[in-house]
Amino acid sequence: MEAFLHQVMAGLATGGIYASLALALVMIYQATHLVNFAQGEMAMFSTYIAWSLINAGMPYWPAFLLTVAISFLLGIVIERIVIRPVENAPVLAVVVVFIALLVILNSLTGWIYTYTIKSFPSPFPQEMALGRFMSPHELGAIGVTLLVLLALYAFFRFTPLGLAMRAAAQNPVSSRLVGIRVGWMLALGWGLAAAVGAVAGMMVAPIVYLDPNMMGGVLLYAFAAALVGGIDSPAGAVVGGFVVGVLENVLGAFVIGNELKLSVALVLIIGVLLFKPSGFFGKVHVTRV
Repeated sequence: MEAFLHQVMAGLATGGIYASLALALVMIYQATHLVNFAQGEMAMFSTYIAWSLINAGMPYWPAFLLTVAISFLLGIVIERIVIRPVENAPVLAVVVVFIALLVILNSLTGWIYTYTIKSFPSPFPQEMALGRFMSPHELGAIGVTLLVLLALYAFFRFTPLGLAMRAAAQNPVSSRLVGIRVGWMLALGWGLAAAVGAVAGMMVAPIVYLDPNMMGGVLLYAFAAALVGGIDSPAGAVVGGFVVGVLENVLGAFVIGNELKLSVALVLIIGVLLFKPSGFFGKVHVTRV
């Protein structure tokens, strides 16, 4: 029973990280109706920025906040320079741009920092451990993730800018008619998605170590979480992240083994696409023909 509880608690911690990245995927999907395959590499690149700041002598939390701010600006720049010119291009062209962005960020990071695995510090003291079931970093990661998710909920629910961004993503034509600058709202959405992804990267780095390829598996789990909850549902992405995290840990520990844990995400993706494409919280879109 203790081993089971430990796996559930650890799954909640990693699930929170998946939820953050899944939420970033949903935010981009709502704006473009496409999955940003480079979301994981953007988070990885931001984590390397944090690593550079910490190694330069900056305390962890100031480096954390500065990295989030830099990632926000980086997301806006990517939307303005890379995504905006192809926003009306065929879907395949935009997908190729996303994949190209993934490869460029991965190669650029390897060129700057090399592909040597590096350790990334955790800011949480050992005293934070919750008995024998959670490590200090797992407990801290859950806390940071929940704070970020609550802040985003409050922003989109109660602020005029957040409401304008939601309106621009859901109905850009009507939003333009009431004076909302849809282009800049979408750019801010990219910035927020990049910032949330940076938080996910900094929380997962102490667990998987810092490496240019560290977010490959994490992005796959986040994609599964977004599909399980509903690719157009932010709340569903959060719930899906925690569900995927717990399933991954429990099944990996007691059913299929750690070597096949990645298959959990693949099975979930295929199963959802086959039997419930809209996810558990997504909307079913009906088109009259």
